[in-house]
Amino acid sequence: MEKADSSRRASKNQPNPLPVLAILAKDVGELAVHETKVFSPILKGWHPLAAGVAVATLHSCYANEIKQFISGIMELTPDAVQVLRAADKLEKDLVQIAVEDAVDSEDGGKAIIREMPPYEAETAIANLVKGWIKTRLDRLKEWVDRNLQQEVWNPQANQEGYAPSAVEILRIIDETLDAFFQLPIPTHPALLPDLMAGLDKCLQYYVMKAKSGCGTRNTYIPTMPALTRCEIGSKFQGVWKKKEKSQISQKRNSQVATMNGDNSFGIPQLCVRINTFHRIRSEMDVLEKRIITHLRNCESAHVEDFSNGLSKKFELTPSACVEGVQLLSEAVAYKIVFHDLSHVLWDGLYVGEPSSSRIDPLLQELERNLLIISETVHERVRTRIITDTMKASCDGFLLVLLAGGPSRAFSRQDSQIIEDDFKALKDLFWANGDGLPADLIDKFSSTVRGVLPLFRTDSESLIERFRHVTLETYGSSARSRLPLPPTSGQWNPTEPNTLLRVLCYRNDETASKFLKKTYNLPKKL
Repeated sequence: MEKADSSRRASKNQPNPLPVLAILAKDVGELAVHETKVFSPILKGWHPLAAGVAVATLHSCYANEIKQFISGIMELTPDAVQVLRAADKLEKDLVQIAVEDAVDSEDGGKAIIREMPPYEAETAIANLVKGWIKTRLDRLKEWVDRNLQQEVWNPQANQEGYAPSAVEILRIIDETLDAFFQLPIPTHPALLPDLMAGLDKCLQYYVMKAKSGCGTRNTYIPTMPALTRCEIGSKFQGVWKKKEKSQISQKRNSQVATMNGDNSFGIPQLCVRINTFHRIRSEMDVLEKRIITHLRNCESAHVEDFSNGLSKKFELTPSACVEGVQLLSEAVAYKIVFHDLSHVLWDGLYVGEPSSSRIDPLLQELERNLLIISETVHERVRTRIITDTMKASCDGFLLVLLAGGPSRAFSRQDSQIIEDDFKALKDLFWANGDGLPADLIDKFSSTVRGVLPLFRTDSESLIERFRHVTLETYGSSARSRLPLPPTSGQWNPTEPNTLLRVLCYRNDETASKFLKKTYNLPKKL
């Protein structure tokens, strides 16, 4: 110890002087080698395990120093790691000597090894690294909380149209990985999964927090009014319009009031969030490749670290990003159609006289919104949002026809208007071949295409078909009195509730009398 102390003092003015316990470990190791070469062969005449006894004694002397040192370490420093690595090497060398010395003894040296309780230097290093990782992760989570509160999701913030906070969090993660691989430790591959899992959780947390409060498809779809029948011969469905409109608007506005106090939930801002999730998702692959490169340059990496090194993947974040894009893409679509354009769809289309309240105002507003999406959203996710907007538009169109409330009524002659308007809606998304592919348009307009022929069918046939499918659904119990089929929302020309709703909005005597007699439906809400 005196020798170690003096050599520490001598190296004090040199760059990176060795810590005293690292010097001591080296000296003890040299002393053990000298002992086994010079003295042990002679002393073996008096004691069968002379070298084993010597190294066990040296192990115990150094143990007093290192245990004290380990109990005093608070954080990972280069000095602490140097000492712990030197202690670990010394211990392995001493145990090796004891094992070799006892090779011929009865117990193979087990008794001697029992007298050398491990220093647990590797465990101490691992615990320090885990502490280092935890500190970094706690800081990163606080950073996410703080920065997402300030994020305004501005489409003009950068050319790519994603959030500056995403650029920043990816930079911090990159720096954290660099810093981890620069730690002077021998166990990067073993401790990497802890760091990866923690960073993965932080990124997932960022994505979850960024999509919270944005609403979903169901936030925006209005509540369906109760079933009514038509006021025959009255061309003044408009008289119910005011009352009806204010009731519906109130119901819907209470659901989305939270969305509007804050401009960070506008359509352009939601599009920036979608871009951001797409960006993070694509950066995951880059980060994973960089980690493999870091591992290759690691002193302690083995072949198996790469065979499962490819399992060094982010598990949670990629799926959170994909779900985030799906959820917000639907939210954007249904917000546009049912909230932002409710004045031209829900409160305007076919209200009163269908021929004088057609689809053109809705198409103009839709086109304006599709332009915003095209200008704001990354091309890789653009088709998805426009497709969702088409789905929402088809849903909205059907909801107006089948659940539009007493301010709407359709005669069979109106069916041509409805079909022409629906063709115009599809043409908007087709955009002369520059819009959505024809097969996508076909796929998502199939429900509407199935239901529209019902508006051309005469009331007697509709009533007959309705009786038939209701009896099929409910069996013989429905013969005496037709039950009122529940609303499933799965519109279909062979589904009882869909047929019933076409009759509810049919502006003729036959349908109205049938509904009065069978279900005693009122003419107004």
